Amino acid sequence: MKNLPLIDIAVIIAYLAAMVLVGVWFSRKNKNADQFTKASGMIPGWAVGISLYATFLSSNTFLGVPGKAFGSNWNPFVFSLSMPLAAWVAVKYFVPFYRTAGGVSAYTHLERRFGPWARTYAMVCFLLTQLARMGSIFFGIALSLQALTGYDMTTIMVITGLCIVIYTVLGGIEAVIWTEVVQGVLLTFGGLLILYLILANVEGGAAAIIDIGIADEKFSLGSFAPDFTGSSFWVILLYGFFINLNNFGMDQNYVQRYHTAPSAREAAKSVWLCVKLYIPISLLFFVIGTGLYAYYAQHPELTETIRLQAAAERPSLSASPDEVQQTATSLASADFGDKIMPHFMVNMIPVGLLGLVISAIMAAAMSTISSGMNASATVFTEDIYKRYIRPDSSGSQALRVLFIATAVFGVLGIVTGISMIGVKSILDVWWQLSGIFAGGMLGLFLLGIISKKAGNSDAIIAVIAGVLAILWMTFSYLIPEQYGYLRYPLHANMIIVVGTLVISLVGTGLATMRRSPV
Repeated sequence: MKNLPLIDIAVIIAYLAAMVLVGVWFSRKNKNADQFTKASGMIPGWAVGISLYATFLSSNTFLGVPGKAFGSNWNPFVFSLSMPLAAWVAVKYFVPFYRTAGGVSAYTHLERRFGPWARTYAMVCFLLTQLARMGSIFFGIALSLQALTGYDMTTIMVITGLCIVIYTVLGGIEAVIWTEVVQGVLLTFGGLLILYLILANVEGGAAAIIDIGIADEKFSLGSFAPDFTGSSFWVILLYGFFINLNNFGMDQNYVQRYHTAPSAREAAKSVWLCVKLYIPISLLFFVIGTGLYAYYAQHPELTETIRLQAAAERPSLSASPDEVQQTATSLASADFGDKIMPHFMVNMIPVGLLGLVISAIMAAAMSTISSGMNASATVFTEDIYKRYIRPDSSGSQALRVLFIATAVFGVLGIVTGISMIGVKSILDVWWQLSGIFAGGMLGLFLLGIISKKAGNSDAIIAVIAGVLAILWMTFSYLIPEQYGYLRYPLHANMIIVVGTLVISLVGTGLATMRRSPV
């Protein structure tokens, strides 16, 4: 790390070594697949809750949220406000259901309800969601560390990814959870430290930040008008509820955690602890973004380097210095928001503490990526290998597949992250991709719960209708201008809402009509 002082390099190396050693330590326990995927149900609820919190609070939050607050306002914070309702539904219905069902995979129930195709469909949606999630997080961490170390983004993703693969493959879910407990504490401290440095460097302190924020409408939660074509309060609230319902109710990352707790009561406590931690800490990162906006408003000359870097990384731009300069001048604050926090860190954080904050950013990314790798490997082993390839596989064979699948999904996550280099906003990319992939999965699951009469044929037709709707909503922007009336008119974050409703309502309607007396 050529641009960092020796003490910061030492802190980062010590952190990475500690994470790998945790994996080595827990590798002694991984003698079977049950231990690797569920830790034999012996993790205390408070540790599971912090683990869920750390999974939520990824580098997308650490970097993307301040970037959005810097470039626009607090509209995305409405996502956090939707969490309690989704958590209530999960604790009341999903947690008891999964603890009673027993299977470690979240999608086994769908096969019993609708047939093997439903399980496979949900599993594919989940794996695509995880690749999008891991890719966006790899990109986010590389974006930050590039500014701090000088290394190119691809190299950063590969080195970081290898460290994550090592401790996740060796330690299984137990290593993932306990490293996330440490990472959750570290990334929270990193956020508080950055806020302190912002307050110390903004002329006028908190009062100036508030005045500048109010003047430029930085604290707005979005329009409260019933408008679903833009990023209004209601669009983000609906999007947040459906995404969080999918997280707590269908996402293998979370469902798998419910099985690691010793009881359903402890699992429910872990969900509420996650919510209680995440909402105020996500607010902290919005405050950081607004604070950064105030700091750079007082020092606008400091954004020149950031603008040039953002312009140079645009994939559609040639390498001409004049074109880069011209583009940089025209960029709005939303176009380089993701680069603001790394720039502030590299210039304002004292030697020694910088290594700690870089470790916090790495912790934010590694916690979510390691969870995604372990959950993806579990789904592959349970829903593909043991279902279709080797139903009679022994415990040692399943454990070997878990090891291999964990490493493979880690590599695929790195490749996905590399492919995202040059995007405008990591938070926007992740929200859009997760909405596309998760909508069908959540709709099918809700159909199975809402309508006891819906059968296999009803579900198949409903999923086809839902997938067609999602494809139309996603790609209708390609329709020529003269047929513009055929384009999807709502905001992109409504894709998961509409897709979920189409599947659940079409399936319920078909079941009702089929059983209605003539």
